[in-house]
Parts: sequence; C-alpha cells; structure tokens
Amino acid sequence: MQLLQIAIDGPAASGKTTVAQRLAERLQIAFVDTGAMYRTLAYLALQNGVSASDGAALERLVDAAVKLRIPDATLQSNDVTAIVSIVAAHPEVRTAMVEAQRSEARGRSVVMAGRDIGTVVLPNAPVKIYLTASITARVERRRQQLQREGITVDAERLRDEIEARDRLDRTRAVSPLEPARDAHRIDSSDLSIEGVVDAIVVVVNTEEARR
Repeated sequence: MQLLQIAIDGPAASGKTTVAQRLAERLQIAFVDTGAMYRTLAYLALQNGVSASDGAALERLVDAAVKLRIPDATLQSNDVTAIVSIVAAHPEVRTAMVEAQRSEARGRSVVMAGRDIGTVVLPNAPVKIYLTASITARVERRRQQLQREGITVDAERLRDEIEARDRLDRTRAVSPLEPARDAHRIDSSDLSIEGVVDAIVVVVNTEEARR
C-alpha cells in the first residue's frame, strides 16, 4: 500500500492547521503541526532565558521542543508570537527541525502543515497544497481564535503583527515561505473549513488516481 503524504503550506492565520487537522481526521491518517513545534521552541527559549537571536543555543533546545506538548493557548501568547519567526529563521534551528519533521513522517501516511513542507520537508509528497487567504480574513480568524482562548487583541495591532510575520517568513535566507512549484493553490478567504477540506479531498483523489 502506498503512503499518502500531504503537505499543506501557507502564511500565518490562513487556516492551514485547522484544515490539516480536519483533513487528517477525515482520511484517518496522522497529523503533524510543524508550526506548533517552532512555537514550542520559542516558548522554551522564553522559559530558559535563551535569546531569540542565539541560533546555537536554540538548536540545543530542539529535541526538548519536539517532545514537549504545550497547551495551544500558551503557544498563541503574544510573547511567543513576537519571537517565533526570529527563532525559526536560524539555519541550524531549521536543519534540526526539518530532520525531526521528516522523522515524524517517515514510513507512514501523514498530513503535515507548515511553511516549508512542500518545498523542503516533504518535497516528494504526492499532494501539496498552498493555502492562503486575504489579510482581512486572516486577521479576523486569528482574532476569533485568540478571543476563544481568552486573549483580547486590537485588530489593527493583529494586522501589523501578521504582516510583519509574513515579511519575516518570506524574506528569511533559509526555507522562505513560498509555494512549491507543483502545489495546488487554494484561497480560503470565502470558504468554510469543511469547504477547504472538501477541495483538498478532490485534489487527493485526483492525485491518487494518477499514481
């Protein structure tokens, strides 16, 4: 039986994590959230007094970050959000994380969400999705998510933070955010979660028929 590996990439608040979770549930395969791995590393850096600019020290925390499970509300805190793109930009951090992420996918079917899955982590995945949405939709989604977790944030400040995150993700020297050449692009601005999942399932079935 062939493995089914699905790479879902996209910018912050595009809905990729929620969509990937639902898709994995529908297909009854594993789900790996690489964004949570980087956020956990940022959280550990804050807890241990490690500077977000110290790539070598951050690399030494990667193993612990991969194994640790932190509540999502904690990982979405303003303090973590403020440094996660800086933490994730270090070449030594990304090298260690990519190996850990490939290990998570090795030998099994998986839906993996992140920012460089189709281009770097799983470049041979048979299904690659680049999920995006308008900045207005992304700000509102993130605002609602934080509100559900008891975190209040000004919409304009949130827009500034997301746009800053986009710039950092797209301009970093190692593994910048960009769609894989063979990725299927889906704009989720006006789609429900289930609508996006339905669209991806169509892609999955089409690609599976070609294999």
